[in-house]
Amino acid sequence: MNHNPIVEGWYADPEARTYKGKHYIYVTKSLPFKEQLNLDCVVLDGKGTPEIVRDILDMSDFPRVTHAVWAPTVVEKNGKYYMVFSSNNIQKDGEPGGLEIAVSDTPEGPYRAILPTPLVDRFIFGAQPIDAHFFKDDDGKIYLYFGGWGHCVLAQMNPRMNGFTPFSDGKIFLELTPEGYVEGPCMLKRKGTYHFMFSTGRWTDGSYGVCSCAADSPLGPFLHPKKILSAQPPLADGPGHHGYLQVGEDSFKIVYQRRIVGDVNPHHRILCMDDLSFDEKGEVAPVTMT
Repeated sequence: MNHNPIVEGWYADPEARTYKGKHYIYVTKSLPFKEQLNLDCVVLDGKGTPEIVRDILDMSDFPRVTHAVWAPTVVEKNGKYYMVFSSNNIQKDGEPGGLEIAVSDTPEGPYRAILPTPLVDRFIFGAQPIDAHFFKDDDGKIYLYFGGWGHCVLAQMNPRMNGFTPFSDGKIFLELTPEGYVEGPCMLKRKGTYHFMFSTGRWTDGSYGVCSCAADSPLGPFLHPKKILSAQPPLADGPGHHGYLQVGEDSFKIVYQRRIVGDVNPHHRILCMDDLSFDEKGEVAPVTMT
């Protein structure tokens, strides 16, 4: 499973899930923003060549979306597959777009709109509404982490998956931004510990990387982040915005984007996968790219 890149072509912002024995990697088409008009899904069954399912969104349901279709996340609930993705790269409140939500009967789509409006259409705690990540806890609660521009926001999905359930203090949104956070949140629960990971640096160059910190609750606080994924010249530059797969009882893979050293085109990002492991303290260990 470790042949990099996983598939040919320019892809970014992977979210990885496993359903019914197959691995699904949902990706942004790494093109100029005006050409980012849909999403692809890479399907791995562990046997043959990865399959690319193209254009998994039914964009006729999203007439307000004109560009910058980014960073999908998917979660299963009651046999349905729910997706949140970013649209239109909004720069201020009042612009059309934000975080859109869709649903499908199958993991690979097609995904149709749930709402006539975005799920999140404004900046919250200074967070640009991009880079959503679903996390389903063992008790069935589904959390949505999201945010760019250096702020991370957490919300809890309601039972109908079309809005949010307030937290115990009545708040709809919580800010839980760790030190160094830029974008791309990702949550992994292992042996009762919540490992919160995120991207840091600039997505356009070799400064991009991933940090990890841990807490006893999905609400944090997430303190003392450590860098776990960094540029590794001459092999690769700017690795980040990742997801993960659990491929054994305590065996994981990190799925991420990275750059070819020396290629300065900001959209030239490739889809890769490597081992994700834990050290003797139970913390996420630094990743070695292959």
